[in-house]
Order: sequence, then structure tokens, then C-alpha cells
Amino acid sequence: MSVVEERYDVIVVGAGHAGCEAGLATARLGLETVVFTVSVDSIAFMPCNPHIGGSSKGHLVRELDALGGEMGKVIDQTFLQSKMLNKSKGPAVHSLRAQADKKAYADEMRKRLENQPHLLIRQAEVAELITEDVCDANSEYTAAHKKVTGIRTTSGAIYHAKAVILCTGTYLNSRCLTGDLIEHTGPNGFKAATKLTDSLKANGVRMLRFKTGTPARVDKRTLDFSQFEVQKGDVPVIPFSYSTAFSEVQRPQVDCWLVYTNEKTHEIIRENIERSPMYNGSIQGVGPRYCPSIEDKVMKFPDKNRHQIFIEPEGLYTNEMYLSGMSSSMPEDVQYKMYHSMKGFEHVHIVRNAYAIEYDCIDATQLRSNLEFMNIDGLFAGGQFNGSSGYEEAAVQGFMAGVNAAMRILHRDPVVLDRSEAYIGVLIDDLVTKESTEPYRMMTSRAEYRLLLRQDNADLRLRKIGHAIGLVSDAEYEKTLEKRRMIDVEEERLRKTFIGNSDEVNHFMEAHGSTALSSGVSLAELIKRPELDYESLKPLDPKRPELPYGVREEVGIEIKYEGYIRRQEQQVEGFRRMENKRIPKDIRYEEVGNLRIEARQKLERIRPENIGMASRISGVNPADISVLLIYLETYHAPKKDANT
Repeated sequence: MSVVEERYDVIVVGAGHAGCEAGLATARLGLETVVFTVSVDSIAFMPCNPHIGGSSKGHLVRELDALGGEMGKVIDQTFLQSKMLNKSKGPAVHSLRAQADKKAYADEMRKRLENQPHLLIRQAEVAELITEDVCDANSEYTAAHKKVTGIRTTSGAIYHAKAVILCTGTYLNSRCLTGDLIEHTGPNGFKAATKLTDSLKANGVRMLRFKTGTPARVDKRTLDFSQFEVQKGDVPVIPFSYSTAFSEVQRPQVDCWLVYTNEKTHEIIRENIERSPMYNGSIQGVGPRYCPSIEDKVMKFPDKNRHQIFIEPEGLYTNEMYLSGMSSSMPEDVQYKMYHSMKGFEHVHIVRNAYAIEYDCIDATQLRSNLEFMNIDGLFAGGQFNGSSGYEEAAVQGFMAGVNAAMRILHRDPVVLDRSEAYIGVLIDDLVTKESTEPYRMMTSRAEYRLLLRQDNADLRLRKIGHAIGLVSDAEYEKTLEKRRMIDVEEERLRKTFIGNSDEVNHFMEAHGSTALSSGVSLAELIKRPELDYESLKPLDPKRPELPYGVREEVGIEIKYEGYIRRQEQQVEGFRRMENKRIPKDIRYEEVGNLRIEARQKLERIRPENIGMASRISGVNPADISVLLIYLETYHAPKKDANT
């Protein structure tokens, strides 16, 4: 029987946030790309909270944009409310967060995919990887080795490709649970993908079973908003994308609201806890530690008599409201009791029940740092398929997988960001070196050099790399170079501009709670005072030039935190020395004497690319690293001739 058979450069499996970024990246680099999805209506869909950014996640979106990704541009066009989080803290943890119009965001991203040259969308379920064994006598690593050559769909159609990128999200063998009700579907009732897991296992891929969940959506008209605390957006709004004009995002915003659970809510949960799939054994998958269900919060924190619930709009097109912080898998009747127990929810109507979702994903330690499978050449992976959580984590992985698939096909060097360059580097390094026992979530605390990796300077850090890849235009890169020049000029001016100890100046100091001056001092030195900053000193600086917001922000941060920044840069130098100590791909760890058995097993399985990566593997201690360093010194030493 004849079947459809086509050829492409790249196949992307999945069209969530990872798949969208992967497909756009490869297509924009000139490669013929086809993106498969179980439903074209699920492209860029937000099955959980329709927001982009948040603590550390805002950093990821900014970095993605600096490299040439799309998420930041789309949210700038479709947000309902925007906030900079953690403004009361230092700039290292400032993070943008925007509530999205769920439908508008998905529609805008889909439109960009549909109109991207070299990219096609295909609605079909991918059932099988097509691979062949690699017989390479010169292989640097002699493990069982394959290469991917394409995929087969459930219809039997065959699609050949030079690279395949798996971005299946939460669709593999997924099932949704609401109490005793179990539905074998993907998120929001979309079709599950039930065939591909078997093919992955047949190709030696280690699979995991994870779980996540989402709260109910309720009808706005049945809420009493007089009982809630209103949550306003920021004015002015800061755009996510460096390509978005500041003026474009200054528009009216939609309110969100805050409410709290109470002891009655908690009592209902405790009385019905055995009906929760999380607690009665129905769920085998492991859930995210940092996004627990309301059942988990009540049971694990019994001393807390209330929990925050944010009421957030799903979009301008609907009355559905999202209840952030109240994820649940409780039965439908219990959900109603829970919600009715809260202030302002006495007469609420549920539009969509809360549910938990289980799905198959991979052990990401099977991947190299470029997100390619170690033992399947040409097969890349990104997003929740890699055991992470979140739209932002998914998007940046999809982008990097797409870029590196393109680099492989174009015979260019892989693009790997290290931990000192980007949150993206921290995320991917953690995934490929640390064994995940739960969905991985990015947090600012995971980044050792977070003062250098701020969300405000992502363009200054990464635009050069995006330009070198070919996804940032000459014009955009020139804008970044000009921004750097303006920052340097202004910082130099501030260091050379001195003010005296006049009465006017000291009255200003007193008004701002700062010590009076006894002699002249530079404006740069004043900025370093905790109670002063670049913006507040404007009255003392009449010759200050008019500068864009991004330049002013950067000047203030770089001067105020100059000493701390310099110290972290010195730490990075030590980190880089470890990262530059490469480990040969053909190393046999059983030949490394004095390595502990656990360390040898972990190193053999994860096969780190350098000493830095090896040092971050759980189960490998400093003594093991010392042994490995000594071995590597002798490994490269010239061997003596037996006859001499």
C-alpha cells in the first residue's frame, strides 16, 4: 500500500512553546521545517496560567528575546497586565511578569508560524522514530549508537529529515484526573499522543512519569469583587522584547485580584483528602515541588490558616477567571465546596474543573549540552519533554534545540551557553547534569552569578551571540552596540562630575536621609549610597543628557553595584577555568583508578563534557574531581617508547 512520503531538513514534534521557538529558529536559518501537532488549535496554547514571566522566568524570556526568539515579542502585543516583580529587592531578582490574553497570545504566535517562510504546520500524531544504527569505527565513544532519519505518523506517512526535535510537552501517554474521573487526554481535552513512548523506549531512551495540574476556571459574573483586594499593573509598563518600542506597551491594563483561603476551606480539603488522586494512589507521576496543589499546601503546612489565591482574567474575549494558587485534583463536588467557602465565592460557578495531568517525559541526563541525545545523532529535545515545567523554560529549550539542530545540519559549532552567561545556561546545565526526580522549575537561587545575569542586561550579554547565530539582524545588533556606548559615556561623565558641599546640596542630602557632604564628591560616588540612586540625583545634575530608559537603568545598576559585580566577574574566571578543562568523549571511567563506584557510575552514564559539569553531578564529590584531574593530566601525557 502506498503512503505519503516527504523530505525536510528538520522535523519538530509538538507545537507548544518549545515547538514554536524550535520551528521558527530552524526556518529562519533557512532550513525546510515541518512542525507536527496533535491539533493546530493547540499551537502556543496555555493550559495552565495564561501568563509569561515571573521570578527568574522573566529573565529567561528576556534572554530568549536577546538571542532572537519570539515569546517576548508576542507577549508585548497580547498582555492584559504587566508587573516588575521583586522591586523592593536588588536588581538581580527583578523579573517581569505579564498576564496574557490566552487566545490572543496563541493566535498571534500561530500567525507567526503560519507566515514564516520555510515552515509548514502538519496536524498528525507522530507514532515512531525512524532510526538506523551507526557503524563508526572512528567513533569517540563506543556505546550503542544510532542516528535519526525521520518519523512515521499514525497514518503510516513517512517524513525524512536530517534532524528531529521532540517538544511533546505534557501529551505523551497523558491522562487527566479529577477525583475518580480519569480521562486519557492531553491538557484541556486535547488528544493525547499514545504511540511515541514505545518507539522511544525501543531506541533506548529512559523515560520518566511526571505530573502537574491546574486550578478550576470560574465565571467572572458569579464573583463578588467587593470582597477581593485589587491588584493593579505597573505604570509605566516595561516591554519584554528589546525590539518593542517603549510607547507600544503603554496601554490600559486589566485588573487582577487577591483573595485567601480560610480554615473552612482547609477543613473541607482535610475531610476529603482520601478522594484526592494525589493521596489515594491514583497518581503515580511526581509533581512539581514549587507549584504544589492546594491539597498539598493544606496537608504539608498545617500551621498556615490561609493561602493566597490570585484571581486573573483568561482574556478579553471571555468571562473565565483563573485561580492562581488553587491547583487541585479533588472531585468536582469537593471543588465546589472549597470555592464556596471563600469570601466572594459563595455563589461561584465553575466553567472548567481543576485537574491533575500525568505524562511521559525523559531523563534529561541522556542529552548533551546542545540538547542532542548522546546515543541518537540528530535527535534533539526541548521543553517539558525534558522534565522541566513552565512555558518559559520550555520556550528557551525549544529555541536552543532548534538552533543546535540547525548548527548540526549547517556544519557549524554547537551553541552552548554556560552558567556564567545566561539563566538559559543554568537551566540546561542543571537538566543534563542533575537527575530530576520532579519537574524542574527555574529560580533565581539556582544561578550562582545572578548579579551578572540580570533581566535588564540580557541584550548586552547575548545579542552578540544571537547575531552570530543569524537570528538577530544587523540593525538590532547595532542598537545594542549603541546602547553599550551610551552607557559607557554616561558612566564616565558621572565619575568626572563633582558637586560641592553647598547648603543646597546638603539640604538635598538631608531630605533624602543621606549624610551631608564635607567636601566635593563625584555623582558616581553618591549613586553608591544605599539611600540614593541615579534617578533621584537628577536635581543635582543639570547637565544630564536625555537618555532612553534602558540606558538610565543600566547606568544606575552598574555604578551602584560596581564592587559586587567586579567580585562576581572574578568568580566567573575561576568557573571558566573548570569549564575549559575538557573531558575526552572516549574516556573509560573504569580505567580511572581510585574513583568511587558511585562516581564512576554517574560519570559513565551522564558523560560530562568538562570538569565543571562533572563537579555538579550529584554523587561526584571533590575528591573524585581531584582523582579525575590527575588522570586527565596523565591521559594527555606523551607515552614513552618501550624500547627507550
